[in-house]
Amino acid sequence: MNTRFLDACWGKPVDRTPVWLMRQAGRYLPDYMRVRSKCTFLELCKTPELAAEVTIQPVDILGVDAAILFSDILTPVEPMGMALDFVPGPVFEHPIRTMADVEKLRIPQMEQDVPYVLETIKILRRELANKVPLIGFGGAPFTLACYMVEGKGSKDWATIKRMMYAAPEVYAALMEKVTMMDMEYLNAQIKAGAQAIQIFDTWGGVLSPSDYEKFVLPYTTKLINGLNRQNVPVIHFVKGAGTMLDTVKKAGGDVMGLDWHTNLGKARDILGSMAVQGNLDPTVLFAPNDVIEKEVKRVLDENGGRSGHIFNLGHGILPTVPPENAIHMVECVHRLSQQ
Repeated sequence: MNTRFLDACWGKPVDRTPVWLMRQAGRYLPDYMRVRSKCTFLELCKTPELAAEVTIQPVDILGVDAAILFSDILTPVEPMGMALDFVPGPVFEHPIRTMADVEKLRIPQMEQDVPYVLETIKILRRELANKVPLIGFGGAPFTLACYMVEGKGSKDWATIKRMMYAAPEVYAALMEKVTMMDMEYLNAQIKAGAQAIQIFDTWGGVLSPSDYEKFVLPYTTKLINGLNRQNVPVIHFVKGAGTMLDTVKKAGGDVMGLDWHTNLGKARDILGSMAVQGNLDPTVLFAPNDVIEKEVKRVLDENGGRSGHIFNLGHGILPTVPPENAIHMVECVHRLSQQ
């Protein structure tokens, strides 16, 4: 197996910088769209053979150094008792607004409630045995709570912020329950065979550093500390966290995911020996090949040859990116970083 991704997570030397892409299994690939045309998004997530097929596609097409489980961060929230639909973004019919709403939520029994996720992981471990490691993932408690309280995506997340300030006891009860669920879910993925875990806190950066430290950090720390992570590195990605990396580091992850608003070299100076992942602007993949190569080199130069770097985009790959551009980016990372 190609282990350079796992080696980089632990800060070990590698022959060349490993690379994978957030949302690498997705709409920009014609092979994915062929599978997706046969079913809804949720049906794809809940059909292990199909979810495994689209997980493997970018490994074969792009030549990346890791696969990431095809699923959605809200998958384990649905069996808590919240009806979920995608139109096309996620929508909860009855958002959480009161303590009574929180008390109705149940902690799912993962093997009974999301067996398709665990079965997909088992299939992938067999199929990827001689290829690359498999990354499992989940949403951070705060990002999951954002969707559960707002009921859908938001520009300002005002409803959950109002709950934080005006009903802190409701917010705390919700975050405790979501954190417990999250811990069970990610530990079930590890038990099923996930070789690394990425925690996505897509909306953690919408808070001020002091609010993040007060309202988010305790729960993410509790989640990470509760994972059965022996030999399973945890990647913690907080979008928009460039001004508070020292605070986010306190959560205890093994690898810090960086968005494209942060200079990777300066981030490494702040984080010390902690491994990092990132952080090319996803829109660079619309550029001509020579520009893509130049930007890849810039990110590698910012890292300055330090061990513990996983190349990635600063957020998910965009659905209109030409696949050949993503292939070229992966090739550039491998060629330019070759030791």
